[in-house]
Amino acid sequence: MRTDASQAAPNGGNGYVALTYDDGPDPSTTGALLAALRSAGVRATFFNIGRRAQANPSLVRAQQSAGMWIGNHSWTHPHLTQLGTAQITAELTQTQEALQQATGTAPRLFRPPYGETDANLRAMESQLGLTEVLWSVDSQDWNGASTAQIVRAASNLQAGGVLLMHDGYRTTIDAIPQIVANLTSRGLHPGMISPATGRAVAPDGRRPPGTQTAVPPDETEHG
Repeated sequence: MRTDASQAAPNGGNGYVALTYDDGPDPSTTGALLAALRSAGVRATFFNIGRRAQANPSLVRAQQSAGMWIGNHSWTHPHLTQLGTAQITAELTQTQEALQQATGTAPRLFRPPYGETDANLRAMESQLGLTEVLWSVDSQDWNGASTAQIVRAASNLQAGGVLLMHDGYRTTIDAIPQIVANLTSRGLHPGMISPATGRAVAPDGRRPPGTQTAVPPDETEHG
């Protein structure tokens, strides 16, 4: 399979994938999730719910301090395609504001709740400078998947792919070491999501947690 330059990994690797976690921040799990990612030496993208971010800004800052990328996942996690324009606008803009207040930076990535989208929603995302991000593999952690089942789902990731997981499940946290080990064995590396394409590319040059060597900045995509 052809891999384009933005998805190619250095040192003979086979490419980059994106680990993503929806629905946080969660006071009961976010800290442990970040610790597990740091221990594994990888970074991930957190799609936060606005009202939870507003209630737990320190956890959003903890995500940022740990080197994670932060995206918008709406204010209340509604079925956006069933709402009117004003309601959709409020869901997106309130979350942008809460996340910017917590981190100093407005997100550039947006994941629609339930993966539900349409032309109207995409147009509104575009107006706010947001890139819509869905997924290529669903871990099914939200559906009661065991740690082993989550790990097995992640084994289906291919270069450029995006794995859907959630901040809120111990099974998901426990799956991290094996997910990372399996990716490494296949020459795949956790990376960032390109705001240009919504697909996984090389990280943006910041040092991943738990490592001593800086990741080379990607030459074609910058977050």
